[in-house]
Amino acid sequence: MNDLQPILGPDPALGLLAGFLGANVAVAATVLAVAVARLPARRALGPAAAYRLWLAPLIIALASLLVLFTPGDSETGSAAAALAAHMPHLGPIPAIWGAGMVALVALFTLAQARFLAEVRAGRGGPAVVGLIAPRIVLPADDGRYTPEERELIRAHEREHVARKDPRAAAVVALFQCLCWFNPFAHLAAYLLRLDQELACDAAVVMHRPGTRVLYARTLLKAQLATTPLPFGCYWPARGQHPLEVRIASLKRRTDRGRAGPQGDAVVLALMDAIRP
Repeated sequence: MNDLQPILGPDPALGLLAGFLGANVAVAATVLAVAVARLPARRALGPAAAYRLWLAPLIIALASLLVLFTPGDSETGSAAAALAAHMPHLGPIPAIWGAGMVALVALFTLAQARFLAEVRAGRGGPAVVGLIAPRIVLPADDGRYTPEERELIRAHEREHVARKDPRAAAVVALFQCLCWFNPFAHLAAYLLRLDQELACDAAVVMHRPGTRVLYARTLLKAQLATTPLPFGCYWPARGQHPLEVRIASLKRRTDRGRAGPQGDAVVLALMDAIRP
């Protein structure tokens, strides 16, 4: 008990619960702040800057854990061991948390297996799968995409690999599993994935400014894929709003004079086609 009192107070069990809940509240507040700040940051500094803002919730979460598990005056590691000994005092809470975490891990694993099955059947992609050695999954070459569109897809996925986005997606999935009860964890995952895709879109069209309209058409085609991919990067397809945001981002760059009025008209037509 004495090992824990400098960290969690006189009641280690209640201190552990309060610290865990406090960390989730801090993360939720940070997620809300980033959710608001990402919009002006995207307009002023670009999608990549908005995407980097999502480091803030991760830093807050790690800082909260470090404060909670700092050994204080005890020997290194003794506080964590003593915490484990006091877990029964929390009643059914650890079991409920563990069951929810296992259930979400199972759901993510099942979704990942389904996606990989689609890939093996030639129906998966575009996406990047794999953490240690990421590989690009392209749609089947069945004539649906032109060679130019396939090259844009390949360029987009290469950006994901270069930025190590699959590893970021795995960290996000782990964060969701650990904080499965916190709705802000899932909100952060959704918005982060969208900002991740927008950052890659911006990188691709920055190096290929004449392909904005073709890129928008390619996005419209790719949104028909509906199999989710928890551990990897894919072009968000569940619902039309993320796609509209991405095409609207391309349109804003067109409005700045980087493409002609004909391209602007095509992008507007694409936006009208996907508007609810």
